[in-house]
Amino acid sequence: MNKLPPHKGVYILPNLITTASLFCAFAALIWITRGLFETAAIAIFFAALLDGLDGKVARLTNSSSPFGVEYDSLADLVAFGVTPAFLLFHWQLGEFGRYGLAVCFIFVACGAMRLARFNITTTSGNKKFFVGLPIPAAGCSIAALVLFMPHLPVRFYDYLAPFCFGLGLLLAILMVSRVRYYSFKDFGIVKAYPLRSMVIALLLFVIIFINPKLMAFLILMGYVLVGLIYTGILLLRSRRVTCAASQSSPEIEN
Repeated sequence: MNKLPPHKGVYILPNLITTASLFCAFAALIWITRGLFETAAIAIFFAALLDGLDGKVARLTNSSSPFGVEYDSLADLVAFGVTPAFLLFHWQLGEFGRYGLAVCFIFVACGAMRLARFNITTTSGNKKFFVGLPIPAAGCSIAALVLFMPHLPVRFYDYLAPFCFGLGLLLAILMVSRVRYYSFKDFGIVKAYPLRSMVIALLLFVIIFINPKLMAFLILMGYVLVGLIYTGILLLRSRRVTCAASQSSPEIEN
């Protein structure tokens, strides 16, 4: 029997993990049609976990390939674009009819454009920040809202559908925006302060373990807001620099 060469097995491993992520998304679609929205939301989070794992495995084993990059993007579009939009429509936006359908389609289309832009800029862009909200964060934000719903007071249930309508549009716009989001790919801080980083990671694990549904929602919403705040601060700084330069230029000419 011919054995598979070792390097071939290494290349297959990340793609198998990507396939597992795609299966989670497919299972979530089935569960959505059966009204099992929380189960589908958990499946989306499992897909996100596997999506992060396949990239790490590919880098550690030096088995990245153009095929793997394209396959990962297609799986991400299904797992964090199509599936969350399908979940959002069947869970809350179905009552808006064509308008709800339009919001969900805009979410999917913006997610596809976000992935396409990432694929053509990943080699030349700043690895410390993402330009635009990453599609896994957008998809998981919708899944986190589904899991967070039991923590909402009953009186807010009447406003949940309009909130989801606005959130779907906001997440779609952020994916194709120029807002900067930290990528967590720069491990310089971890290497410089290993003990502090380990303590912070331990505290985060304990907090998430106590109430994972609540903390997942708060962390993802915080991530969305922090990107907006950080980009706003950068814009204010650039405007101040521009104003200072314009005010000093006449003095230089004189």
